[in-house]
Amino acid sequence: MTSHLIALTLAFFLDLWLGDPRWLPHPVVMIGRLIAYLEKKWNQGSYRRLKGSMMLLMVCGCVFAISSALVWGGYQLHFTAGLFLEAVLIWTTIAGKGLKQAAAAVYKPLIEKDFIRARQQLAMIVGRDTEQLGEAGITRGTVETVAENTSDGVTAPLFFAFVGGAPLAMVYRAVNTCDSMVGYRHERYRQFGWASARFDDVVNYLPARMTAWLLLLGERSRYHQKKEVFRLLPHQAERHPSPNSGWGEAAFALLLGIQLGGKNYYFGEASYRPVIGVPREELQAYHILQSTKLMMRAVVYFLIFLWIGGVLIEMAVSWR
Repeated sequence: MTSHLIALTLAFFLDLWLGDPRWLPHPVVMIGRLIAYLEKKWNQGSYRRLKGSMMLLMVCGCVFAISSALVWGGYQLHFTAGLFLEAVLIWTTIAGKGLKQAAAAVYKPLIEKDFIRARQQLAMIVGRDTEQLGEAGITRGTVETVAENTSDGVTAPLFFAFVGGAPLAMVYRAVNTCDSMVGYRHERYRQFGWASARFDDVVNYLPARMTAWLLLLGERSRYHQKKEVFRLLPHQAERHPSPNSGWGEAAFALLLGIQLGGKNYYFGEASYRPVIGVPREELQAYHILQSTKLMMRAVVYFLIFLWIGGVLIEMAVSWR
């Protein structure tokens, strides 16, 4: 437990320092290639749901076996080598700095009123149409992305690293990658990606809620008393069509005094989503910066919580 805590904390600081350097061969790229290969071979004919389930199991099994062997080999060589290797593997599963940089890439042209470039930068991180968005729409898309990915991109892999070290964090990232590649509802992936989408919902259930509650516990809202935000959070989160994404969005919206959700366009067709949050301010570019600050504070609260939990577990085990 202590080694997991040290490794995931080192991974967090590695991400703060280096982010996602282009020169480093990224395991997610290799996971993605395996998923693409299996999808091409199996996503055809009958029993696509079963084949998609087998694909998910095979990808997760390969990732777990390889990462476990690497970590075990490192610890056999030397404790420090094993700890460092575990930290590096966990580092590849988190993307806090990359998410912050992506948000900043939208924010900078937006405050310069260069809406064309801001829309282009936003289009790189969202799936919606961005060509007609103004400042409020660009800001909303960016804040929603930061809020949703605070758990998916940072706290969830840290949670699984706490539970099972680097191998389990890598498995989480494999599940997340499967969902991002095949977990769609349109015709090609509806059956084949069913298992990936459902299992991604399962593994994100606890981290998404823990992240939101810890953020509200650690932060003070300018617009709501603590009791009120705690009461509002679950009701607001449940409005989101995703069972998990709404928790981050609701927490961010309540703390920033803004409203997220509403109408988006995908390939020219309107899509309506229930609104989240109690609007006290109009969406403006500075909310992007505020959202990235909330993200970083949420991760710090999460790390503190994991350390407290880890120390208590170690004390209980030692006492027994």
